[in-house]
Amino acid sequence: MLGVINLIHEADEMETLTASRCLATVPFGARYRLIDFMLSSMVNSGISKVAVFAQTKYRSLIDHLGSGKHWDLHHRQSGLFILPPVTDDVNEIRRGDLYHFYQHRDYFTRSSQEYVLITRSHMICNIDFEELLVSHKASGANITVICKKQNDLLGGKARKVQVDEKGRITSMQDHYGRLNTDLISMEMYLMKKELLLEIVDSSLAQGQDHLVRHAIMSRLDRLHIQSYVYEGYLGVVNTLTSYYQNSMQLLRPEVWKSLFFEPGPIYTKVKDEPPARYAEGAKTSNSLVANGCIIEGTVINSILFRGVHVRKGAVVRNSIIMQNGIVGENSIVDHVILDKDVTVERSRELRGAEVSPFLATKRKVI
Repeated sequence: MLGVINLIHEADEMETLTASRCLATVPFGARYRLIDFMLSSMVNSGISKVAVFAQTKYRSLIDHLGSGKHWDLHHRQSGLFILPPVTDDVNEIRRGDLYHFYQHRDYFTRSSQEYVLITRSHMICNIDFEELLVSHKASGANITVICKKQNDLLGGKARKVQVDEKGRITSMQDHYGRLNTDLISMEMYLMKKELLLEIVDSSLAQGQDHLVRHAIMSRLDRLHIQSYVYEGYLGVVNTLTSYYQNSMQLLRPEVWKSLFFEPGPIYTKVKDEPPARYAEGAKTSNSLVANGCIIEGTVINSILFRGVHVRKGAVVRNSIIMQNGIVGENSIVDHVILDKDVTVERSRELRGAEVSPFLATKRKVI
């Protein structure tokens, strides 16, 4: 299989968290980025060539992925390709993913793999795509869509899917549709490379340039589009509420073990940091604390990224503090998300709500 992580017009309601970065590189889980989960799943499934179709704000993406060596994709027989738009024309950049696939069609035509797996970055899971390929071949389908039965998306937004008794998809709607179903699309599509190239050419010739909205949803009655139901943990992270809620789910040991280690480990860009240091009198409970942190105060039910400093007398509850954040002496943060390099000065109090956490953006002093 060829791997494609499609960032073109990816659903994004993350407010200022994505003001200067694309959704794929939003920090998650104390040391990871959202894209790490899909990229690691591909590598663990034996996919050795992966293309990331970028659209906007991809500087942090290039910095994070680099040559792909942290995912073992830097060898001659493998490869990680970051494919930005080929033009600076704003109107061209805004076109759909099929147009961008066409602009980079040499990635597909020069590859010897028979199948193409197209995914998004905001579906947080750990999945074996080899099992998907076996199921796809056995069903005889033209396209297989990975789906998940899940009623509560914790604030995330996903496409709804309806299937017949044999699992064939009969209807598909955007999240705001009225389709009465608990089956959602995980935005992962497996098909033969020849079929994808045919869809690209025929759809663009008809003035249609979106893979799902135009090419797939309009062909439900003409192509055999099969569902493959995923049974593992799934987090749909494309809104601020879903980011916070799914982050808090990581504090449950069963979720952490399932997401990060089964069926394979999740890889990320390695940064050498000293172990976290806990000063005398520091207190922590049910939290993820990354390397390089200094804890002098109290941390409860929270996620701390690398280099966070919680100073003496400070209390951090139910919060997410990203890299190099500082919580000053005797300050209180509760239901708060602090982006990278944010400083909370001494004796301040910040409180949000579970459904609407307080968000402070990068390089800000409060």
